[in-house]
Amino acid sequence: MKSLLRSNHAWSSHDGQADRPATNPEHLKEKRERHFRWFVGTITITVLLIVWQVIVQTGHISTRVMSSPSMIIEAFVDDWSSILSSATAITATEGVVGFAIAIPLGIAFGIMLYVSRIFSAAFYPLLVVAQMLPLITVAPLFIIWFGFEPSGKIVMVAIFSIFPIAVQTFRGLQSVPRYYEDVALTCGAGRFYTLFHVKLRVASTHIFGGMKIAAAYVFATAATAEYLGAQNGLGIVLQSAFNSFETPLIFAATVLIVIMTGLLWGVIALVEKIWFPNEAMNSTNGR
Repeated sequence: MKSLLRSNHAWSSHDGQADRPATNPEHLKEKRERHFRWFVGTITITVLLIVWQVIVQTGHISTRVMSSPSMIIEAFVDDWSSILSSATAITATEGVVGFAIAIPLGIAFGIMLYVSRIFSAAFYPLLVVAQMLPLITVAPLFIIWFGFEPSGKIVMVAIFSIFPIAVQTFRGLQSVPRYYEDVALTCGAGRFYTLFHVKLRVASTHIFGGMKIAAAYVFATAATAEYLGAQNGLGIVLQSAFNSFETPLIFAATVLIVIMTGLLWGVIALVEKIWFPNEAMNSTNGR
């Protein structure tokens, strides 16, 4: 069993190779590729912002239809303390809490789908149906059940986040090669240990992939639910700005949702890189 524990880190790499040194030419090539992508992406975004600013500022597009980047920044400055700060805090709380609830539930659901054929046959269709439900039809029910409180939005975020995490956990466990289990059992590990300390580790790339997919919709789901009925939040800001034709404020709220989504996605990627460096590297190589 001790030999199994010592070799568990090595098993986490699908190619079975040891950690690559920093001077490895392949590693340096991957690093240069990442820097190239960041450079090109930054230049592209900068050029687009400049073109956007020039087109709006020269009057080719009405400011009631499209706000320039400078107008959006001005909306941030003018409305942050009075409107945006409190609304952002509420939407962020709803999204983060709902996502935090969805992670363990989604992983547990995915494990049950993998270990039990009966559970999979009974609940996988229900999971798919729950994912297919349009948010606009579900939100009124949650308003009736929970009122305009944030708790209803947290539940909605959790429900819509569980599906990708559960499915990716299930698919990840299915994709683990059989020899990982055979070696673990040969070394004296039980099936419970093999599942939670070997298979889940090997499947971590899929699991974190499911988290990243879910993270992309967390704050958008919370804001949409708020738009349909809430006391405060970025959804209410969007609704109020739309009713009063405050286009810069609409863009400002939208940018905040994008920023929060990017931060959450980055935190997940960082945790994956720290806990499972080999798996994170393999995931990067796969892209």
